[in-house]
Amino acid sequence: MTEEGRLAGEPEEDDDMELDDDSTNGLLRSFGRQVQALRVRRGLSKAELGSALNYSESQIGSIEIGRRVMQPDVIDRADEVLDAGGVLVAMKEQVERAGFPKFFRDARKYESRAVELHAYDTQVINGLLQTEDYARTVLRMRRPRTRGDVIEQQVLSRLARQDIFERNPLPDMSFVLEEAALRRSFANPAMIQAQWQHLLDVGRESLAEIQIMPTNCAEHAGLNGAFSLMETEDGRRVGYVEVQDVSRLHTHRKRVRELDLKYGIIRAQALPPSASLDLIEQLLGER
Repeated sequence: MTEEGRLAGEPEEDDDMELDDDSTNGLLRSFGRQVQALRVRRGLSKAELGSALNYSESQIGSIEIGRRVMQPDVIDRADEVLDAGGVLVAMKEQVERAGFPKFFRDARKYESRAVELHAYDTQVINGLLQTEDYARTVLRMRRPRTRGDVIEQQVLSRLARQDIFERNPLPDMSFVLEEAALRRSFANPAMIQAQWQHLLDVGRESLAEIQIMPTNCAEHAGLNGAFSLMETEDGRRVGYVEVQDVSRLHTHRKRVRELDLKYGIIRAQALPPSASLDLIEQLLGER
């Protein structure tokens, strides 16, 4: 680790961090060829392998040509079914990373190892708190439009991130959400009601602290946008800012300290966790 707490090989400045598309596509094609070779060696058809992994024949075909990302838990099963001896598992972290948008991949490295995670969100509910239907809905709203199969892959990758709630010990997590994001109108009322209920469940089960920033708050330290803070077990603390598919991963102590200060003020200005859950419950009662 460097003096500033960066991972080895990270740039000294807070540049946008993205993998090259050709590198990503090459990785997925290489993984797909491995799957195909192992499948053929085992004498399995695409349909037979798909049945064992709960995938369709066409999905296996897409994986083998590098157009679809196999989810981490499925890679574990595929390694066993294909008697791969750990060959596929060895590529799991890289393959999982390739399933995320370029602008998020480096932040994902920290998120997957975080012992602390704190986030402030303005327009939509944080991805770690989204239900499947909510995630699909907001991803479909993005412009320019994306193919349906790509959206489904993005949904799966987003839901896979939520294994953070299954870790032991559980990371220390808090989320501050704008009230306007909760009240945003959608064509499917049942979808947003299920999302509200999910937020209640997360808060009541003490999986994370959830706070709502009311729209009538006279003082607001977060008007210049959403961000998150993450810390890993070895003490690396970073800030992450994302807007319009452009991201910045902050590693410099001064900038991270500024975001820490801002987040503390935002939490103090937001409704307390108990009052926030009461507000969500009130929204559910209004529908």
